[in-house]
Amino acid sequence: MLMKAESHSGQAQLKRGNLMAIFRQLRLHPGQSRVDLANALDLTKSTVSALVRELIDNGWLLEREVVVTGDIGRRPTPLFVDPARLLLLGTQVGIGHVRVVLTSLTGEVLAARSAGYDTELEVEACIAELTRNMLAVAARRGDAQRIIGIGVGLPGGVDQARDQLVFSPHVHWHQVPFGALLREALHGTPLAGVPVFMQNDADVAALGETEFNPSPTADPLLLVLVGEGVGAGLVVGGRLLTGARGLAGEVGHMVLQIDGPRCSCGRRGCAEALIGNRALMRQDGDAPDLARAGQYLGVLLQNLAVAYDPACIVLGGPAVELGDALLAPVRATLQDYAQAARMPEPTLRVARFGADAIAVGAAALAGYRLTQPTLG
Repeated sequence: MLMKAESHSGQAQLKRGNLMAIFRQLRLHPGQSRVDLANALDLTKSTVSALVRELIDNGWLLEREVVVTGDIGRRPTPLFVDPARLLLLGTQVGIGHVRVVLTSLTGEVLAARSAGYDTELEVEACIAELTRNMLAVAARRGDAQRIIGIGVGLPGGVDQARDQLVFSPHVHWHQVPFGALLREALHGTPLAGVPVFMQNDADVAALGETEFNPSPTADPLLLVLVGEGVGAGLVVGGRLLTGARGLAGEVGHMVLQIDGPRCSCGRRGCAEALIGNRALMRQDGDAPDLARAGQYLGVLLQNLAVAYDPACIVLGGPAVELGDALLAPVRATLQDYAQAARMPEPTLRVARFGADAIAVGAAALAGYRLTQPTLG
């Protein structure tokens, strides 16, 4: 009996893996036919047909009619990710503010809402405000639409195995069971029971770029988020690298200047102290030196490029809104280093989702976790 149960479980897991492989293949290559999918995924045509029918019935995919061209013979029916029936809810917990977006499975933002919270209060106050906004945005979905996952981008290291926010220095939260507290707040609401996933804000922003804007030429992808702090997310082969304790990517505390300005972590000369929001804001009536900050950001990106050799570096966060005043010296610094070493300059671009990079990325996290069952 046990062997049969294990066999049944294994078959169910294999089927789930094949279903999600088809979904992810069509998100990367929309318009493929059942025959195309069978060839690409090394599955039989009958297996693909059965799985595609299930995905269509459950709201993941749709098929479109073939345009008549006059060619002889029946043309294969193209398949696409359904943009309407299944939705994702993405949430950003910032420093003193929250943002919630409702997206399709391919990242189109259907509704959004923002609000502030008092960072001097306990974490429960933030979660209460976050919950109110989540419910307000979720209420804007249609009667035939269903939210299948909730993602949360948090300002600090996240231990997914323990479902905890390890440390958020800017709001002084330590070892917070954020996932459990949020699920408790959602109990008895229309979002009760919807799977909740959480991760560091830079990590989810990186996933937003790879899940909702996939490109084989951008792998590995390194995203650097410059805001109140400075963080990075790295996606390699479609997998997010988070480190043993969920603290990978805390690049804001790499030291760029010996005996530099004091950082929030207590050390001097960290990237955050040189290029974070406090360094870029006007203080005591003096204008910040954006050219100098851009040079330091270029140095940070150069160091990360040497460490990880990414195919693409993406810049996101509020600092990007400063435009060429900050970005021109970043590019010039990268170019100088590349020319000196006779190496190609790293590919650099701005985050696709702009100010929504974290919230949309959080929705991408939910989709990522739901469609890659081997991730747990």
